[in-house]
Formats: sequence, structure tokens, C-alpha cells
Amino acid sequence: MRSNTTRLDRFISAKLRIKRSDVRLLLAQKRVLVDGVVATNIGQVIGPFSWVSFDDEVLQNQVARYLMMNKPLGVVSATKDSRNKTVIDLLPENERAGLHIPGRLDFNTTGLLLLTNDGQWSRNLSSPANNIAKVYTVTVSKPLDASYIDAFASGMFFNYEGITTRPVKLEILADYVAKLSLVEGRYHQIKRMFGRFQNEVLALHRDAIGGLSLDPSLASGQSRPLTQHEVLSLKG
Repeated sequence: MRSNTTRLDRFISAKLRIKRSDVRLLLAQKRVLVDGVVATNIGQVIGPFSWVSFDDEVLQNQVARYLMMNKPLGVVSATKDSRNKTVIDLLPENERAGLHIPGRLDFNTTGLLLLTNDGQWSRNLSSPANNIAKVYTVTVSKPLDASYIDAFASGMFFNYEGITTRPVKLEILADYVAKLSLVEGRYHQIKRMFGRFQNEVLALHRDAIGGLSLDPSLASGQSRPLTQHEVLSLKG
């Protein structure tokens, strides 16, 4: 996994285009601040959201950002697309820079989508090892019965990947509607699992990720920043 941290001497060297061996002198002269404190250690670890300055010049001042969106139907979960509107296009222009999408949703899937510029937080969300459940409501074309519950809980073998899916909890809400909870996100996994029953998925909506539920006040296409509590709840 690629690290998003670096040593202070390497960071200053790259920013000021000087030799790393020259950074020690700048620190001795007390010309470098990290998060408002005079830096003294060339090996100090600098993260993507560390505030760093040299003399009166700010070298890095990036703020961590976390958003939730109610993704609408027919919008691509991508930062750029030459043919279709993306979820980034739904944001004000001054809020788009640097964001990426952990846990993307398909073109025709709606609901809770997260956007961030924090790569470590994103990797934490996406790792099946952290067992962060994603909860969906699905509407299908044929009636459901108890056989679905057992089949989803047992996992299904996907020949293309050569893997068996991890157990998926399925709760039948109505004849054609179910709620699913799963901790991985294989390619079109939910549609493929229902496909084993020749039961077409007509609508798929993500309700929650871990303990974070979609804000019911958000209309389709709207977004808002996560609270600090919400961010921490997904750090695992």
C-alpha cells in the first residue's frame, strides 16, 4: 500500500528544490514550522494534512474533507467522464478539487456515496478486512422466498474471479423488496447473486456504510460535509 506520508527533509527538499542535506541548516535557523511549531527533526513525519511553512511561505495547507451525497440515478461514480455526468459535476465548482470516491456505486444505483481527499480514510473504508458493512435496499422482478436467505448467507462462487463471496445477510421486506448487508463489493456482486435465481434487479439503493446512514434530508443529488463524529465512526 502506498504511503501518503513523508519525512520532513524529503518534503522540504522537493518543495524548495534544494539538497536534503541543506534542510538541517534551515531547521537550525528555525525557519520551518509544522502545524505552527518550529521544526527541529529532519525525520519528522509529514502527512497530507500537515500545515508546513518556510519563512513566510506556506508550503502545504490542505484540509481534510469528507462529504456524503445522495447519488441520483444515471450519474457516474467518477471524477471525470467524457460522455456522462459525474457525481463530481453535482458539486459546486469550488468544492471539487482533490476529491475521490471510496466505494463507488454503479450508474443505475442510488443512495449513500462518500467523497474525500483523505486517501488513508478511503483505503480503510474499502478494505474487506475491516468488515465495514454496506447496507442496500434492492427491488427485484420476481417474488422472494427463504431460499434466497440461505443462498446469500452461504456465499456464492464467482467463476470469473475464482472466489466465493463472503456471507451476505438478506432480509425480505416485501415480496419483491429485500435489505442486504455485505462487507465486500465484487463487480456487480448484488446483481450477479440475484442472477443465480434469474431474478433481475430493478432498483438498488445504498442506505448505509458501517454506522453511517444516508441523511434523509438530502434530496437526490444533494451533498453535505460529514460531522467529525461521522468521520471518526468510519475510521475503524
